Amino acid sequence: MDYDLGADAAGLRHRLRDLISAQIPEGFLGACTDDPRDLATTQAFCKLLAAEGLLALAWPKEHGGGGGSVWQQTVLREEMWAHHEPRGAQYMGVNWVGPAVMRYGTPEQQDKHLSAIAAGEVIWCQGFSEPEAGSDLASLRTRAVPDGDGWRITGQKIWTSYAQMASWCVLAACTDPQAPKPKRLTLFLVPMDRPGFTVRPIASMLGPHHLNEMFLDEVPVSRADVLGEVGDGWRVMREALAFERVGIARYARCESLLHRLRTALGDDWERLAESLRTRWVRALVDLRVARLLAYRAVSLLDDPAAGAAASAARIAATTCDQQVAELLFDVLGPTALDAGPTAALRGAIEDHWRYAQAATVASGTIEVQRMLVARDVLGEHR
Repeated sequence: MDYDLGADAAGLRHRLRDLISAQIPEGFLGACTDDPRDLATTQAFCKLLAAEGLLALAWPKEHGGGGGSVWQQTVLREEMWAHHEPRGAQYMGVNWVGPAVMRYGTPEQQDKHLSAIAAGEVIWCQGFSEPEAGSDLASLRTRAVPDGDGWRITGQKIWTSYAQMASWCVLAACTDPQAPKPKRLTLFLVPMDRPGFTVRPIASMLGPHHLNEMFLDEVPVSRADVLGEVGDGWRVMREALAFERVGIARYARCESLLHRLRTALGDDWERLAESLRTRWVRALVDLRVARLLAYRAVSLLDDPAAGAAASAARIAATTCDQQVAELLFDVLGPTALDAGPTAALRGAIEDHWRYAQAATVASGTIEVQRMLVARDVLGEHR
């Protein structure tokens, strides 16, 4: 199966690589580090991409985008992830918050949010998971209680990426606990400075800023904050998460690391054990399969089968994450744990290994993804 990314794909890759080389410092490993300059780097880079019409490349121009194709956006995603995501947390707003607002938002919501996302001016977080409702989001307990023409939201969210740096949150809450599960939930677009919001960081090996818990104490929301229809949050969430899963090109990061380390090894490559070189080839084959599955999901974004296709792509990419992490560690031995400017690939391998440990849990566990694919293949009631 061959997907044509367009005649300008190679030129776009070179353009993006030139921008990254000129603007992103050597050794950059993402925005969620101990160095505040890394977050500042991503914010400045996003505004540069926006000025070049590249940040929201595939969005319609009337919403501040570049008017490009989904395949141009795919090239952009691959280059960003291959270079440690120099857009920082912006991929969430670009990949799924913006598309969800385009599809379900009111004209007022579109006017308010889309241009700001496309300009790189705002960071969003996702208030979905809870202590007892991670993969089974329909069971979440955060409650929106009617209050005049709106609601007051009380509850707790956990594992919320970027909540410390975000200014807006897509928040899921139960508006009708008596309704069937698919009709219990409503999505709200809520500014993080509303009274009643408390954010606490969760210490983890993924670095500061990345994981947080949020506490909501009667946070006020109105009908103007509802994304979609009241009680239709579950459907909107499922479609939105399909956008998110397709938008994370993990396979590009893995392939980049494999090639960069082989180059760094030089003549030592030939002295590696044959078993390691065999695993290397196997990993490259699996990564190409993951890439094709991702392309299939991209081609189906407006198709009812998109959700299962996105889950299949997610399964392949996250298992490759861990496969490649273990392989690179086995190649380097104890030195793989080294960090800093003198480490192999300036610490990128150790950084990738840490993130790979959470890959099969984040954005819906791999077990849930397999269940979604099985339901699609076998039928809902088998």
